[in-house]
Amino acid sequence: MPPTDPIRSEARERLLATAGRLFYGEGIRAVGVDRLVSEARVTRATFYRHFPSKDDLVLAYLRGADAQVRERVRAAVENAPAPADALRGIATSIGEDLARPEFRGCAFLRAAAEFPDPDDPVHREVGAHRSWFVGALRDLFVEVYRDDDEGPRPERAARHFLMLRDGAMSAASIDDAGDIGETFRRGVEGLITVVHVPGSRPHLPV
Repeated sequence: MPPTDPIRSEARERLLATAGRLFYGEGIRAVGVDRLVSEARVTRATFYRHFPSKDDLVLAYLRGADAQVRERVRAAVENAPAPADALRGIATSIGEDLARPEFRGCAFLRAAAEFPDPDDPVHREVGAHRSWFVGALRDLFVEVYRDDDEGPRPERAARHFLMLRDGAMSAASIDDAGDIGETFRRGVEGLITVVHVPGSRPHLPV
């Protein structure tokens, strides 16, 4: 969990903004404290006053990314007339991310790849974000499948959504992002309208 009362200052915000740009663009381990201090225009003493270690800054960076995703999900849910539309809105937001010129993949997947030890705090932070995301999707799928007499499987659908998202985020940095985004949205539409419809033969739309 994030600190209950972090020291707020302009310098801290500059450090977080600099870390977000460099960590996401170049990799966490590739960027050292000296460069962070230089590009954020702060002293080392200021850095360590706000973040006792680089790992603390990494965790703050991931928590900031988590907050952005949570806000997008919240907005999608609040602006949607129905849970299925909220899921479509989340998928659309992800598809828009894939097409951004500065897109370099999922910040959380990239962090997990750099910190593969399951007991590492950074890896655990990634796991916490993904658990929350699956839970938020599951809650929406519970509503989508409410009238499914054959027994809805919202947990499975939520994890299927996450798998589609992970694949899209990985592929978009290699293949055409527009095609990947459209394929991703079609896959999500299949989860909503085809795969789990009672009595239907499971398949994805073509």
